[in-house]
Amino acid sequence: MAADPRFHPQAGPQTLAAILAASGATSTGDPARRFRGVAPLQEAGPEEVSFLDNRRYLPALKASRAGAVVLSEAMAADAPEGCLPLLSAAPYLAFARIAALFHPNPTPRPGIHPSAVVAADARIGEGTEIGPLAVIGAGAEIGPGCLIGPHAVVGDGVVLGAGCRILAHASISHALCGARVTLHPGARVGQEGYGFAVAPDGRFETMPQLGIVRLMDDVEIGANACVDRGSQSDTVLGPGTRLDNLVQIGHNVQTGRGCVIVAQAGISGSTTLGNFVTVAAQAGLTGHLTVGDKARIGAQSGVMNDIPAGQDVFGSPSLPVKEAFRAIATLRRLAEKTRGEKR
Repeated sequence: MAADPRFHPQAGPQTLAAILAASGATSTGDPARRFRGVAPLQEAGPEEVSFLDNRRYLPALKASRAGAVVLSEAMAADAPEGCLPLLSAAPYLAFARIAALFHPNPTPRPGIHPSAVVAADARIGEGTEIGPLAVIGAGAEIGPGCLIGPHAVVGDGVVLGAGCRILAHASISHALCGARVTLHPGARVGQEGYGFAVAPDGRFETMPQLGIVRLMDDVEIGANACVDRGSQSDTVLGPGTRLDNLVQIGHNVQTGRGCVIVAQAGISGSTTLGNFVTVAAQAGLTGHLTVGDKARIGAQSGVMNDIPAGQDVFGSPSLPVKEAFRAIATLRRLAEKTRGEKR
């Protein structure tokens, strides 16, 4: 079914010309033809756009009533009669852009809610919305067009670039941010990192965490994820890096451009990730490691050694993928042999 307008306000209808311009897809259809939204193949109607990015769903395409469907040229012939093919080399990306055309992020409603607490010397950019019970600390700088949600906290001296979104109950301190940074609900950025020394009597004494967090342009941090500030140097998330919900980033971690770190993964202090690294769900990385560009770390992997650029690893302790699966196969054969001998 189409998105519920109670929760997803719609910017439509849209012409085919606007859809093609937004998505980069091509079509021979009438540029003035209008569509009212997006929907899955199984539920889309004649005024809605859908997409196909996997041949597994060809039966759904052939039965679909969608008015238009984004797909690759190789699958265009499978579109049913009356369904307009929108051709793209990257159908999923094109459809994401179409969906964003119909359902853009809500624009801030400029103003400060009466219940918000804003320090007298905080600088608030033009067009920014500050929601109920939000707190903006002393010396904070909020760029133009930002959205500060209800109960969100922007700490003393924090800098947010243009178009940032700090959503409900998120908090950020000790941080400098670029443009279009998003903290989803409950995210925590800039809190003290996990560092302590052990005294002769066994007591733990906290090591002062004197660095900050630097979030570059277009970083997104998922709900209830945590990014600790640096201890002596800084914690840095590179441009376009995405953290899923419940991710933990330790002090002094640095990521390159476009890294993807998935749910419940944890990266220990002073580890460095190159550009476009993927860390899958529940993976754990020990501290002081270096992970090269475009490396991929499989789900639930335990990484204890550096990973060279472009390598895929899996398992705990992690191994190159082929080695890991050979090891698993060997264990299975040994287990089967043992069961046979017991019989």
